[in-house]
Amino acid sequence: MDMSAGSVQADVPAATPPPPETGRQAAQPADGIAARFAVTESSLPALLRKVADQQPNRAAYRFIDYEVNPSGSAEVLTWSQVHRRAMTVADELRLCASTGDRVAIVAPQSLHYIVAFLGVLQAGLIAVPLPAPQFGIHDKRITSALRDCSPAIILTTLSVIDEVSKYAPRARAMPYRPASVVVAVDSLDQDSPRDFDATRYAHSDTAYLQYTSGSTGEPAGVVVSHRNVIANCEQLMSDYFEDTQQVPTTSVSWLPFYHDMGLLQGIILPLVNQGTAVLMSPLSFLQRPARWMQLLGKHIGPVSSAPNFGFELAVRGTSDDDMAGLDLGDVRAIISGGERPNPATLERFTDRFARFNLDETVIRPSYGLAEATLYVATARPGRLPTTVLFDYDRLSAGKAERCEDQGRSGAQLISYGVPRAARLRIVDPDTRTENPPGAVGEIWVHGDNVAMGYWRKDQQTERTFGGKLADPLPGTPEGRWLRTGDLGVIFDDELFITGRIKDLLVIYGSNHYPDDIEATIHKVTGGRVVAIAVPGDHTEQLVAIVELNKWGRVHEEAMEKFRAIKRDVVSAMSKSHRLHVADLVPVPPGNIPITTSGKVRRSACVERYLHQEFTRLDVPA
Repeated sequence: MDMSAGSVQADVPAATPPPPETGRQAAQPADGIAARFAVTESSLPALLRKVADQQPNRAAYRFIDYEVNPSGSAEVLTWSQVHRRAMTVADELRLCASTGDRVAIVAPQSLHYIVAFLGVLQAGLIAVPLPAPQFGIHDKRITSALRDCSPAIILTTLSVIDEVSKYAPRARAMPYRPASVVVAVDSLDQDSPRDFDATRYAHSDTAYLQYTSGSTGEPAGVVVSHRNVIANCEQLMSDYFEDTQQVPTTSVSWLPFYHDMGLLQGIILPLVNQGTAVLMSPLSFLQRPARWMQLLGKHIGPVSSAPNFGFELAVRGTSDDDMAGLDLGDVRAIISGGERPNPATLERFTDRFARFNLDETVIRPSYGLAEATLYVATARPGRLPTTVLFDYDRLSAGKAERCEDQGRSGAQLISYGVPRAARLRIVDPDTRTENPPGAVGEIWVHGDNVAMGYWRKDQQTERTFGGKLADPLPGTPEGRWLRTGDLGVIFDDELFITGRIKDLLVIYGSNHYPDDIEATIHKVTGGRVVAIAVPGDHTEQLVAIVELNKWGRVHEEAMEKFRAIKRDVVSAMSKSHRLHVADLVPVPPGNIPITTSGKVRRSACVERYLHQEFTRLDVPA
């Protein structure tokens, strides 16, 4: 999934490291599996041209619009229609842009978004998928991304063009460059009968910029090449389905197109598989989570994905009446990714939908990140999600050992299986030497799925994509490695993720993983939790912010309930982590700042806490 540095457009800094060239062959699955999923085309436009020729009348993208009709109104494009409309967009873009220019897609989730994205690639330009702004609310993430990528054109739709146009003057940071041109895709004559030359425009090596969610700071644009995304699709398919599994032909997704998981599953994988995507907007899912499960039950052999909170919402928001007459027995895989899977959530999900014949082995906890295009590792197909209870103190000290004391909770971590498609190492981040099994370290990744770097960020690119192993073991591929910033361990030959280096909490001189602390408190409170460390008199102190739903009718009644919850949290924290919570902050739902993908913005929580900006439920209104 990489491209050579010499082929990157002029706007990419010369210091952007070349991609690893040696990992792909070594990282391929064994024997005939790799060949089964191999893609011979070198670019996504070439893939689109191929599927439009071979499957012209097959449904490509089916978008279910629940805003027009609460029961769902379907809009469908065939592959030949998608190709023709993408060519129309490409011709329009080429009137005012040239190879290497960026084109931002700032539009609502719809078929127009898909056509816009593929049209940018067809024109040989670099796509920048972004969300549509909310009316009347300035989106700093959009402004930051537009200023960073400086697009020549912004593609949108007529429904939001006035709102999107407000961002155009700030989109091109260089004073000598004109403001970005704003074009509504649905204003073009997309079904024009004119002839097209699909090979007219040479594609840029870079396919798109994937902007990170900004959970730890300003969003950065990951430079993803055509080679990156095609290789990652091959890796993903070979690991999820191998040669004994039937390849799914239907992808069901509510994930936003501007995130890596939503983009790959909703737009790109159906193109690679020559299948059909059944799509809806994230808002339609949030309004009625049962819609996701209904679509899975209505289609043949679907594959889908969601972050952990999506599984939780589906359990809470789907009734038996919602599933009347539907069967989930044909679901091939539901990927759990985007945030750390909670084993209890996945268990509730499989228990809830077992009566509708959902096979619990289709739940696939998966590890990945935008810097690796998307996917890195998952367990083999046909296997139940596996967890191990680790000794918390030993794990915090950097050593993975099973919890022998049954009286303590320990740290329950989920397995991501044996890494297969991509090369992966657990590395001491200070010495850059490979850790032995059982020792916690930073996860380093090598392979054609590793992206080219960050857009116009030389130093950050070198730090993240320029990892060099010291004294590599025999058989280790040469070249640079992606330093993921994630902490993990190989235990019993399987990968476990323990947390993020940047998120590690140091309290009373000891390391603690916030995910484990949050999981313990979540068992008591049932709501979203964030654990942070804040300065105390002599050392860092642990603070937990918890979202709570149900309170009494008067303040005294609510306070009594909070005191009971606090007692249970203090007891659980002492038993599982031997930690004292300096402050337990109850807040209403939605008060904890999160990214658009549902990840907690931990640094923002620290700032909000220090400035007393949380809406505390334990303080009278």
